[in-house]
This record gives sequence, structure tokens and C-alpha cells, in this order.
Amino acid sequence: MTTVDPQQPVVILGGFLITEEAYEPMAQWLKDQGVRDVLVVPMSKLDWLLTAWGFGWRRVLDRVEAMVKQLHNHSPKGKVTLIGHSSGGVMMRLYLSDAPFLGRVYNGAKRCNRLVTLGSPHQALRATPLREMVDRRFPGCHEPGVDYVAIAGKLDLSSGFASAFSQRGAKASYQRAAGDEECIGDGLVPVQSALLKGARHLIQDDTAHGGLFGEIWFASIERLEAWWKFVLSGEFSKDNINS
Repeated sequence: MTTVDPQQPVVILGGFLITEEAYEPMAQWLKDQGVRDVLVVPMSKLDWLLTAWGFGWRRVLDRVEAMVKQLHNHSPKGKVTLIGHSSGGVMMRLYLSDAPFLGRVYNGAKRCNRLVTLGSPHQALRATPLREMVDRRFPGCHEPGVDYVAIAGKLDLSSGFASAFSQRGAKASYQRAAGDEECIGDGLVPVQSALLKGARHLIQDDTAHGGLFGEIWFASIERLEAWWKFVLSGEFSKDNINS
């Protein structure tokens, strides 16, 4: 497995329509654990709406690139860890590749040796065209020098961990992604979609996709502590993990 400095800098890219303020507690917690520096990619709701088109993705990945270049100079081994929540995790897979994308070649794997995805819809029956492109062109753990870690959430829709929004909409989301409204997921993304093929993976109980889907989600400290410990452990997979 790729050797990764547990204190190397981190760049966080959030999920669709979620602005960077939601990830600042995560960034601060990581710094408190000894991570050298943590930057959250600034994103407005308009920035996210523009990702319906390729140029919107390029705008986002240009920001990721600028932050990675900034941090890798302060990393002892010149490497950076990427964390992507939801759509952000799928976009980071494209960033790692050396394939051209709308006139850009990011080749993020030169500077980044770990990608952690949180509830990212890696595989879906009805994916957006750009997400489908990523999974078709860069399937699974596409870059051999990168430690891929996929975190998925399990949410009992009848429990107090699920919001009313999740209870109303989860089954329709699961049906679109997996063709099975009764499958298990985080209130939006089914577990089977979030577990990237070949990646180290962790499935967390009672974990919602985001704050809209439940009070406790991937960035909540009680879940963050568990998945970050797993990331650093080097274990290949672990299911049904609580905090």
C-alpha cells in the first residue's frame, strides 16, 4: 500500500450545493490532530449549479489545483491528501488523472497520494453525464500510486438519525442510483454506489449524507474521528462501524 504521511496537508472539496463553511469544523479538527495544513475549496451555490456543465467542473478543479500546489510546497514529502464529499469525491477522481479535460491536464496524482471520498456517488444507474464519464474513463482505483479510501453511510430511515427530508426522498434517490428503493444508504447515496471498486472502504452506521439528511453526518466529529482513524490505520475494509 502507498505510504502516506499522516500529518501531510489536506485539501477538502465539499458536496453539491454545500458551501465551505460546513467543512470548517472538519478542517479545524484535522489540524488539531496534527495535520500540517488544511484548506477547504471555496464554493458558492452558484459555483455548484455551474457544475451541470464541463466548464463548471473545470472552474472547480482549477481551484483544487491552486490549493494543492500551494500546500505541496509545505509538505515534507511534497504530497497532499484529498478529501471529497459527495460530488466532490467524484470530481477528485478526475483531478488525479493525467488525461486532458477541456484543455486542462491536472495530473493530481503527481502531488497527491491519498483520496478519501465521503458518500460519493461513484457508480449509479442514472448518473449525470459528467459523473458517468469519470467512472467510464477512470474506473475504480485508477491511479496506482494513490491510496483510495471510500467511506459510506448507513441510515435507518425509521430512526431518529434520519431527517424528515431523508424519510421522504431517500427511496426515490436509491431507486435512481441502484434500481432498488429498499437498498441501504445514507439518505441520498446507496452504500453500493459509495464504495469505489478496489478502494479501502468503511461503512458507518447511523450516518447521514449531509446535515439536510440527518443531524449526524460524515463531517460530524463523532463520525469524523472514526473514519479518520480508519484512514490512518491502513486497514482494507471494515463494515458497520459506529463512533
